[in-house]
Amino acid sequence: MLLPSVNLKEYTYQLPEDRIAMFPLPQRDQSKLLLYNDGQIHHKSFSQLPELLPFNSILFFNDTKVIPARFLFEKPSGGTIEIFLLSPCPAGRWASSALSDPGKTTWACTIGNLKRWPEGLTLKKKFTELTLSANLVDRHEGHVEFSWTPADMMFGEVIDNAGAIPLPPYIKRPVEAEDRERYQTVYSRMPGAVAAPTAGLHFTSDTMNAIRERKILTDFLSLHVGAGTFLPVKAENALDHRMHTEQIIINRHNLELLLIPGQKVIAVGTTSLRTLESVYWLGVHLLRDPNAKFVIESLEPYQTTTALPSTRDAVKAVIETMDKLGIDEWPGQTSIYILPGYTFHVCDGLVTNFHQPGSTLLLLIAAFVGSDWRRIYDEALAQGYRFLSYGDSSLLLRT
Repeated sequence: MLLPSVNLKEYTYQLPEDRIAMFPLPQRDQSKLLLYNDGQIHHKSFSQLPELLPFNSILFFNDTKVIPARFLFEKPSGGTIEIFLLSPCPAGRWASSALSDPGKTTWACTIGNLKRWPEGLTLKKKFTELTLSANLVDRHEGHVEFSWTPADMMFGEVIDNAGAIPLPPYIKRPVEAEDRERYQTVYSRMPGAVAAPTAGLHFTSDTMNAIRERKILTDFLSLHVGAGTFLPVKAENALDHRMHTEQIIINRHNLELLLIPGQKVIAVGTTSLRTLESVYWLGVHLLRDPNAKFVIESLEPYQTTTALPSTRDAVKAVIETMDKLGIDEWPGQTSIYILPGYTFHVCDGLVTNFHQPGSTLLLLIAAFVGSDWRRIYDEALAQGYRFLSYGDSSLLLRT
């Protein structure tokens, strides 16, 4: 049954400007960590995370890699046009594929100063061994065709030379050299995100080793974070917000781990959580229609009126379908919208940063911990925690 309404005014708070972290800390794992466990709040350091995890945990990390998706072009007449890559064209094409394009590629983009980009004007940017051109091919949709010389370079190489790391809009400063490394997790592997899965920014090689030394299982899945993650919810009823779609990849090992009895599934970041919960809904699809596609719609969890399968049965359905298809990885799309009232089917814990007022991410936190979200955020503000992408962290364990 569809939720009657989710009043956005109930999921906002006052975030002072000076509490937004503009820079990362010198050391990744020296951020603060708020532990929420059994309704109690404790204050720790992120370096203590391994010893705070339940002994029977499985941690799932999002191994997406942020691409240098921001370009600044100077017009011949003066003035700057900013182009921000969103997703390759046509819709549904995978970023990993488009990054291999030689000579030419087209992407959907957001464009700063769009009104000042006249029809027919080719923007050019020259580097030592590279000339990059941009043509606006669909003003309404924001489609930009990029071409370059030498044409045998792949687009991934081009953006490594010509693009800048796309810091979130609330980090109001120029991009600095250290952002190339620090706005990226140490385990990033799959290029395609235009925003970082920021819960993972706190992890170091030492943290990962300490987790494994405690015999805690770890695994990796992928969700290519899109710029839609920063879109504010403007609708009074949050259900009316149009949730963005993102590309995800799951693998057989992910699913096999989910079938281990008695394990606590800990998602590192809201992106990993949304991916894991999407796995359940894919299983629901397949149990109803063995030929179902891997596409999870935003409000689907709230529109189901029939009895739902167990998590185990849903995951087994996904594995059985992968067996039939002869695949070990399955790419799909999700726009799953996790709101207060959502029933969690996979995740028991969440490592996450502190999110913007009235955002889809804060709504997800409120769904995960209930009304205690406000107590958690009030406590973090009172204790001097740093907020948002470069800010401090939390470990939230559901009762």
